Amino acid sequence: MPHTLFISDLHLTAQRRDIAQGLISLCQSPLARSADALYILGDFVEFWIGDDTPTEGIDDAIDALGELGTHTPLFFQHGNRDFLIGRDFARRCRFELLDETVVIDLYGQDTLLLHGDTLCTDDVDYQQFRHMVRNADWQADFLNKTLPERLEVVKQIRAKTQEAMTMKASDIMDVNQNAVVETLEAFGVQHMIHGHTHRPAQHTLTASGQPATRTVLSDWDQHGNCLLVTPERQTLIDFDWQGSELAPY
Repeated sequence: MPHTLFISDLHLTAQRRDIAQGLISLCQSPLARSADALYILGDFVEFWIGDDTPTEGIDDAIDALGELGTHTPLFFQHGNRDFLIGRDFARRCRFELLDETVVIDLYGQDTLLLHGDTLCTDDVDYQQFRHMVRNADWQADFLNKTLPERLEVVKQIRAKTQEAMTMKASDIMDVNQNAVVETLEAFGVQHMIHGHTHRPAQHTLTASGQPATRTVLSDWDQHGNCLLVTPERQTLIDFDWQGSELAPY
C-alpha cells in the first residue's frame, strides 16, 4: 500500500550509538525501503557547524541513509541544530534540501511541513537568536572560521542555551496556538506536520473556519519513532533500536 514516512529530532551524535542503530534499523526496514518518500524534518544531528563537521561514530548511520536513498526518495528540512547542513552533506545522504516551509500533496491533502521552531513565538529570546543565526552574513562569517573556532563558538552558545532553558516555563518552549492557526491560514492549508517540541501528538483545531490537523513528530531518545502516512490514515509508530516494530506495510 502507498505510504510515506516522516521523522525528526534524532539528534545523532557519537555519544548515542543506540540512536544511530535505530536509524540503521529504519533505513534497512522493508517499511522504509518500500515507502514513497522519507522526510526528515530537522535536527537530524545534535549539532552541525558546516559540512566539514566530523562524523566519526555516526558514519554507519549516515551511510545507511545514503543507501536507502538509492531506493526511496529522501527529503530534508533544516532544524535549529542543523541549519548549516549544506549541499555536500546532502549529496552524501542522498536527500534533497527543502525550504524551511513547504507544502506537499500528501495523498490528495495539501500538507505544510516545517521543523516547528518558528511556531514557538512565546520564546522571544530564541526567536531573536534564530533571526541572528539564519542571517546569510552571520553564517558566512561563521563558516569562514576554522573548525576549532566554530566548535568553541558552539560550545559557548550551547552553555548559554542550556542555562536559559532551566529558567523558562515549559509552555514557552511549546508552539503558540495563534501562530499555528496563522501559519496554516497563510499557506491556505488545513494540515501541518512538524517536529522540534519533542511532544508527539495529533491535534485537531480550526483554521480558516474549517477543521484542521497538526501532527507533531517525536524526538528519538528512549526509542525511535516515525509517522506513517497512508491515503487512509496517519500513525505515529514507536520502535526499539533494532526496529522490531517496523513491519512491512
